[in-house]
Amino acid sequence: MGEECLAYTGFAEVYDKFMDNVPYGEWCSYLVGLLKRYGCSGGLVAELGCGTGSLTELLAESGYDMIGIDNSEAMLEIAMEKRAESGRDILYLLQDMREFELYGTVGAVVSLCDSMNYITEYEELVQVFRLVNNYLDPGGVFIFDLNTEYKYRELLGDRTIAENRENESFIWDNYYDEESRINEYELTIFVREAGCGQEELYRKFEEVHFQRAYSMEEIRAALSEAGLKFLAVYDAFTENPPEENSERIYVIAGEQGKITGVQF
Repeated sequence: MGEECLAYTGFAEVYDKFMDNVPYGEWCSYLVGLLKRYGCSGGLVAELGCGTGSLTELLAESGYDMIGIDNSEAMLEIAMEKRAESGRDILYLLQDMREFELYGTVGAVVSLCDSMNYITEYEELVQVFRLVNNYLDPGGVFIFDLNTEYKYRELLGDRTIAENRENESFIWDNYYDEESRINEYELTIFVREAGCGQEELYRKFEEVHFQRAYSMEEIRAALSEAGLKFLAVYDAFTENPPEENSERIYVIAGEQGKITGVQF
């Protein structure tokens, strides 16, 4: 997201197909449980990095008034197609999360699917957190997940993942730099063209994405600098603290007053 990646252009067409192994229903149930536990049982919720709107739709179905924010026009086009099919009242905004603007405050801000890892500069992460704090209701809650350094270093780094399906295929090369803690994703996607007769033709898309691993010390410092209060961190989909081999964590923070004199 932002200038560091090519913003899900070609991949947007097949994103949902390749993500069909993600149990969005379970993720939504876990997230709703956290929202309610931390005082948000309904009302306005903004989702940063909403992508094609799969989770946004489920949160709206759970009773929240959703605002979906993403900087990929291609992904949002698919999200709006889903909205047209479901008939749910979801507002989508084409915005970079580092500069997002809302019409007023919301009860909660959420961001999943490692969207925060796409913010590769600490100062920009602080800016995102400042904006979140600015647009949260008094006492509002901020919930986001992160891929861990363990996942990048031990499970993804210097590994190639490939998948071949009937009408589309992808090759996903990973390169992790332990010094910068940046994971580079090189995606090559092949999509079968319709109506080509007996000759099979495929369109080729190439994209490059970058994500950064953050330590909890950095996350807590960034939240504090932005005026947010750190509340909890969990090993994903549990109520337990993270372990050394946790692959994904959930961070919960709360609004505790606006910072005056900050330029947005």
